[in-house]
Amino acid sequence: MRIRELLSYGSPSISFEFFPPKDETGWQALRDALAGLRDLHPTYVSVTYGAGGSTRDRTIELVTHIRRDYGIEAMAHLTCVGASRDEISQVLTRLRDGGIENVLALRGDPPKGAETFQPHPDGFQYAGELAAFIRAKFPFCLGGACYPEKHPEAVGFDADLKHLKAKVDAGVEFLITQLFFDNRFYYEFVAKARRLGIGAPILPGIMPITNVAQVERFTKMCGASLPEELMAEMRRIQHDPAAVMALGVAHATAQCIDLLQHGAPGIHFYTLNKSPAARTILTAIREVYPPARTPAGWRGNM
Repeated sequence: MRIRELLSYGSPSISFEFFPPKDETGWQALRDALAGLRDLHPTYVSVTYGAGGSTRDRTIELVTHIRRDYGIEAMAHLTCVGASRDEISQVLTRLRDGGIENVLALRGDPPKGAETFQPHPDGFQYAGELAAFIRAKFPFCLGGACYPEKHPEAVGFDADLKHLKAKVDAGVEFLITQLFFDNRFYYEFVAKARRLGIGAPILPGIMPITNVAQVERFTKMCGASLPEELMAEMRRIQHDPAAVMALGVAHATAQCIDLLQHGAPGIHFYTLNKSPAARTILTAIREVYPPARTPAGWRGNM
């Protein structure tokens, strides 16, 4: 089912992001995570995508496996990195033939070791170009990424929003934000996007903090900021994993409830292929916002 349609059923959307595991241990951990979250009726899950044939294959295999074997709607990420138009068409054809209806169109990060993004000679420079290409040739529902605190490479906030508007105009139907830890950034971003005429639903991306060093590394990469008071307390307890998990879950739960109370259309969780934190938060959310019914049954279960 198309995600844009799922977003129209009234109850907030709840979704999770996973990445293709590298070995059997990782696959088992992912299977456990999916099993632990399925009974909470997520609206959909998304699967990340990397450059290189084997990683692409794992993305296609995982996203089709989730939809077929777990009965959860799934979305495949797709990037421009290192791929020609023909290679991208081949991936899209495989996704379509596998029953996938949703694609997250991304530019992608520069390959490891590269300082800047360089498009393939027969590829795309921007996610908006990829979205336009997909919209012209394939029937997917398209999602896109956005940055409440500005894309790290953007020359300014206004320029970043203009690129986002072009992406939506090219065919992106809904947006998922990069992670953030202060809801003020989301509210201000949505207001600016609406003033520019961006009407697509904007789903906030939330990552519960479960490891201090890890979240500091991630935020440095994506340009997100960490609240000083929160991080001071996190660093104080960083050698107590249970205490870090408890504080991270409490902060993320408060974020999610506040976002939904103020009209956010849903929550997208960055899970890092682990379910305990996300499950705890989602259980609390479901006490207030139960899943909606669709013509096919529970949202997220076909």
